[in-house]
Amino acid sequence: MSLGEHTSDSAPFLSDDSEAEGPEEQGEAAGQRPQEEPASGVSKGRAVLIVLILCYVNLLNYMDRFTVAGVLPDIEQYFGIDDGKSGLLQTVFICSYMFLAPFFGYLGDRYNRKYIMSFGIGFWSAVTLASSYTPKEHFWALLLTRGLVGVGEASYSTIAPTIIADLYVKGRRTAMLSIFYFAIPVGSGLGYIVGSQVSNIAKDWHWALRVRQTHRLSFSSFSLLQEPKRGAIEAREERHLHRTSWFTDLKALSKNCSFVLSTFGFTAVAFVTGSLALWAPTFLFRAAVFAGEKAPCVDGHCASSDSLIFGVITCITGVLGVASGVLVSRQLRKKTPRADPLVCAAGLLLSAPFLYLAIVFAEASTIATYVFIFLGETFLSMNWAIVADILLYVVVPTRRSTAEALQIVVSHLLGDAGSPYMIGVVSDSLRKTDSFLWQFRSLQLSLLLCSFVAVVGGGFFLATALFIEKDRHRAENYVPTDDEPIVVPKSGRSTRVPVSSVLI
Repeated sequence: MSLGEHTSDSAPFLSDDSEAEGPEEQGEAAGQRPQEEPASGVSKGRAVLIVLILCYVNLLNYMDRFTVAGVLPDIEQYFGIDDGKSGLLQTVFICSYMFLAPFFGYLGDRYNRKYIMSFGIGFWSAVTLASSYTPKEHFWALLLTRGLVGVGEASYSTIAPTIIADLYVKGRRTAMLSIFYFAIPVGSGLGYIVGSQVSNIAKDWHWALRVRQTHRLSFSSFSLLQEPKRGAIEAREERHLHRTSWFTDLKALSKNCSFVLSTFGFTAVAFVTGSLALWAPTFLFRAAVFAGEKAPCVDGHCASSDSLIFGVITCITGVLGVASGVLVSRQLRKKTPRADPLVCAAGLLLSAPFLYLAIVFAEASTIATYVFIFLGETFLSMNWAIVADILLYVVVPTRRSTAEALQIVVSHLLGDAGSPYMIGVVSDSLRKTDSFLWQFRSLQLSLLLCSFVAVVGGGFFLATALFIEKDRHRAENYVPTDDEPIVVPKSGRSTRVPVSSVLI
């Protein structure tokens, strides 16, 4: 069997074989076949199937992540915890997720991505089910299992976008990424809806976590995945891509201004979405209790339609926001190559005033609040697919999983890892009494921080627009320098050597 006939899907897990084999070798193999194989090594039909599978699992990913937020008042009542401890449920998950992301990013750039994701999904399914059996006396056990869920999600979220990047380029890549990132708002919304409705039907919030048995289907569907060749679809005859050391990758990424600034901009998006995701349904419920529209949560089960309504809004605004962001960016690219960061900046800057109005109007008009939330979340959702596309075209293929992991660490560390806990702590510190008025007012004042952070994030994306052309051109025309070490196998181990010593 020739090199050209060997696909990475059949490669062993610890293989450093020809996933990024050069165009010359591909050309020789293609000449021996009656029909030319796609550069990625994956047929068009199989590529579409792979994207659909990845989207399906990403949907389940975000459903699982926000089910807890949909039943948060029930959890608070069940364990007898305050806002600060409630915020920890999201914080421990995000911390586990972000600290493990670099590890899986390192593996994803070097080994078979299909097997890495399969392991993560199986582990994630097991600990999600285990978390539904937490007894009332052991809140720490729920925190532990929520933290372990981050292991599975880190193995998936750092790798899945890079597989799509190795299947498509340019406009097709943007379109497929937009489909993939539709799962974020839609899955989040379904998490609220399924969690709250299952809890209402079963009269027990534990069952909201037990309906996640569809994870088993996602685990088995990974048998249909085929590992595409890394960077082959973008390779040119005059250029070969080499894997460099992890520290070399980090050094190069730290000098990539577009990557750094867009990561800080996305951090603001993560801060706002993380805060709203956990606290918005609870905030709306407290506003209704304060206004006398709903009964307080005193019987261990908090029957509330706010999670359902917020979930529906999140689904709709997510689809509208992601789609409109991609369409506006595509049209604006005809006039300026800086379109992507400008659209991201506009989305954040426009969302800030609407989120502010939604928080302020909560006690006066429920309808007005939902309208402003709808508009604010729509503009906020314009960023998802575009930020992912920016990363993929300003970073060379052999560093993309590492870049994804690094972006996950920074955006979550400074964003939604601490924002739910921070909002809860600020709320507790502002609360003067335990009356319904101050339960609502303290949380309202703490959530106003989201509007300020959104404006700061918009500024980072405006700064990204200053460097985007230069960094994209550099990535598209990347050639390893003579003093840049690459990783080559030596006696079964990886050894770093200068490029000049292997390029003959």
